[in-house]
Amino acid sequence: MDRLDTMRLFVRVVETSSFSKAARAEGVAQSTASKQVAALEKRLGTQLLRRTTRGLSMTEAGRTFYDDAVRLLADLDAAEARAGHGHGAPGGQLRVAAPSALSRMYVVPHLPVLLARYPALRVELDVSDRYVNLVEEGVDVAIRIGSLRDSSLVARRMGTFDIVTVASPDYVARHGEPHKPSELERHACVAFMFRGAPRPWEFRTTKGPIPFTPSGPTRFDDAESIRAAVLAGLGIAHVPGWLFAEELTTGNVVSLLKTFAPERVPLQAVYPSDRRTSSKAKVFIEFLAETFAECSWLKAR
Repeated sequence: MDRLDTMRLFVRVVETSSFSKAARAEGVAQSTASKQVAALEKRLGTQLLRRTTRGLSMTEAGRTFYDDAVRLLADLDAAEARAGHGHGAPGGQLRVAAPSALSRMYVVPHLPVLLARYPALRVELDVSDRYVNLVEEGVDVAIRIGSLRDSSLVARRMGTFDIVTVASPDYVARHGEPHKPSELERHACVAFMFRGAPRPWEFRTTKGPIPFTPSGPTRFDDAESIRAAVLAGLGIAHVPGWLFAEELTTGNVVSLLKTFAPERVPLQAVYPSDRRTSSKAKVFIEFLAETFAECSWLKAR
């Protein structure tokens, strides 16, 4: 492992506060991570990290070295981007976290264009509906739905989208159409499970937003399953409009309670605020912004 690799490993250890997490993110053994940081301290002749039973913390020298390392690595990434292997294009591995359905429908299909534009770029997608910790898991960019709650992240708005209440025509034919949110209590609602509980639905009224907790015979923890459940006629769902963009156009699902639709939801790309945005992350974010702007269900309004 050369000096730059060791420096990257040290930065990752600091950002994750863990040798094991840093090792996993960098693709090395935990013992290797510990030995490399110890060798770095020996070479510099100073202690960079305090190791206690409660965790890791930086010494004053460690903080100075960390700040310098982040700046140097960012400058190196920028220099490589400018050189671009002779073509002025960014390269290297980029780790991206994205919701599963959004990734399948609106990110992966467009990757051939991105990779043709930047052939030295390698994209690793962490596809999941869980809330990914970017720093701890070594993720460069995440695509997030909704407002930014983590103040340690920087957000770039990619677009906005509608939340729609939908069901299959077959379900509506069998059970009728609700005309106000309170009538949903008599229907089978397909709930999205988030952190062990159904995520509440929100509707807009003249008196302000009102919440509704869905209940029914089925509930799922990923959008793909909710999509399949609605198409199978299992019930009503309250979901991003882009999830059923084609079906809403063709009539294979119908939109319900339109006058109670909530405000549009932001779609954002986020990255850690304590490090410079790499050139490869920048081109990916710009590409996503271009791609989403061409989609009527995702573009900002």
